Amino acid sequence: MTIQEAAAALRARQVSSVELTGACLDRIRALQPTLNAFLTVTGESAMDRAAAMDRELAAGAARGPLHGIPIAVKDVFCTRGVATTCGSPLFAEYVPDHNAAVVDRLEDAGAVLLGKTGMHELAYGITSNNPHFGAVRNPWAADRIPGGSSGGSGAAVASGMAFMAMGSDTGGSIRIPASYCGAVGLKPSTGRVSRYGVLPLDFTLDHIGPLARSVRDVALTLNVLAGPDPRDESCSGAPVPGYLPAPEASIRGLRLGLPEGFFFDRIHPSVRSAVLGLAKTAESLGAEVRSVSLPDMNEINLIGRLVLFAEASTVMEPYLEDRSRFGADVLALLDQGRLIPATDYIQAQRLRRLAQQEFSAVWRGVNCLLLPTTPITAPPVGQDEVSIGEEDEDVRIASTRLVRPFNVLGLPALSMPCGLTESGLPAGAQIVGPAFEEARVLRVAAVLEDAIGPCPSPPGLE
Repeated sequence: MTIQEAAAALRARQVSSVELTGACLDRIRALQPTLNAFLTVTGESAMDRAAAMDRELAAGAARGPLHGIPIAVKDVFCTRGVATTCGSPLFAEYVPDHNAAVVDRLEDAGAVLLGKTGMHELAYGITSNNPHFGAVRNPWAADRIPGGSSGGSGAAVASGMAFMAMGSDTGGSIRIPASYCGAVGLKPSTGRVSRYGVLPLDFTLDHIGPLARSVRDVALTLNVLAGPDPRDESCSGAPVPGYLPAPEASIRGLRLGLPEGFFFDRIHPSVRSAVLGLAKTAESLGAEVRSVSLPDMNEINLIGRLVLFAEASTVMEPYLEDRSRFGADVLALLDQGRLIPATDYIQAQRLRRLAQQEFSAVWRGVNCLLLPTTPITAPPVGQDEVSIGEEDEDVRIASTRLVRPFNVLGLPALSMPCGLTESGLPAGAQIVGPAFEEARVLRVAAVLEDAIGPCPSPPGLE
C-alpha cells in the first residue's frame, strides 16, 4: 500500500491510523531480528500519536496526505526526547531537546513516527555494516547490503516496515539504498530542504530527502519538507511549487539525455539493460531520448572526495582523541581527510564552482538526464571488492561512482527501480534535472513508473 492509497483509506474510514501503525510495528517486530533496520523503535508513543491522529480525522481536522501515516527517520535527525546516535558510540547517550526541522514539518503534517533507522557509522560509508550496532541487511537477500549510509531507511521502506523513511545523502546515501533495496529515493537540490537539527557528516555536500515505495509518495513528502528555514543559512528561499505529478502527467516532447561514456563504461550488463529498457519506455511515451556529452565526471568525483575527506575530518576533529570509539573503516577515512592540505581543499571548492557553471550548459540541450544509479546490484555483506567485466573495483567506489557527482553539483537526483536483474535483485535508474527542478524530475519518474509498474515486494515479504 502506498501513502496515497493509505491516505485515501484513512479518509474513507476503511482503516485507522492505529491499525496502520500497529501493522507496521508488527512487521518491525517480525523482521527486525533479520534486517536490523531500526536502532530505536518508539512503539508506545507511535500508538498514542496514531490514536490522536484518528481523533483529529474523526473531528474533520485533516492535516494533509501524511496525516496518520507511519514513517521513520534515519538516526541523524534530532528527535525531541528520543536518542539520536548517528550510528556511533560518540552519541549513544545523546537525547536532544529539539526536533530537526524536517521532523517538525512531518509532525505538523500528521505523520506518526515509528522510530529511528539504522545506518553506516556517522553516515560515512555505503554498506551500513555498523561495527557498533550490527549490520543492516537487504530485504531482498539478507546476505546482501542494503546500501548506505541510509541503509535502515531503505530496508524499512522496501520491507513494508514504514510507508516513508527519511535519509541523508552526502555522496549517494539516499540513492544507493534506494537502488539496492528497490525503493524510490530523492536527493533534492542543495538548499531545497532544511538541514537544521541533522547531525552533519560535512558542511557543503549534505542533502536531506525521503525514501518511499512510489514516486508520488516521495513527491507528497517533498511537499511537506521543502521551503526556507531561517535556522539553516544554507536553505534556499526559492519558491516552492507543488511537487505531486498529476495522474494524467505526460513526458511527451521532453528531451531526456542518455549520457555517453562515463555512466555506462563500467557497469554490469543486467543493470545496463534495465536502464536502457527504461529509456525505450520513455521513447514509447513520446519523449525524445538523445545522446548527450557531459563534462569530465571523473574530475567531479575527485572534487567530491577531496571536499568530503576534508570537511568530514573537520566535523569529527573534536572527537578524534579517543580513537577506540570509531570503526576501522570510518577512522581510516577520517585519517585520510586530516592529511589533505588546505590548498587542495580550496582548489577543490574553486574547481567545484567551475564544474557547476560548465554543467549548466547541459540543460540547453536536454530537460533531464536518465542514467544508472549504481553500476551493480547489492553486493554481499562483508565483500570489499566487486568484479565488473574484467575489472575489480572497491565496493565503496563502485557504489558512489555514479551518484556522487550530483552532490558536488547540487542538482536534484532521484533513484527509481527499473527492473529486476537475472539474479532477482533490483536495479536502479537515476533521473537528474536542473537545480530546483524537482517537479520536473518527479514528473518524468512518475510517468515512467506508471508505465512499468512499481517494484514488486521482496520475495517472502509480499
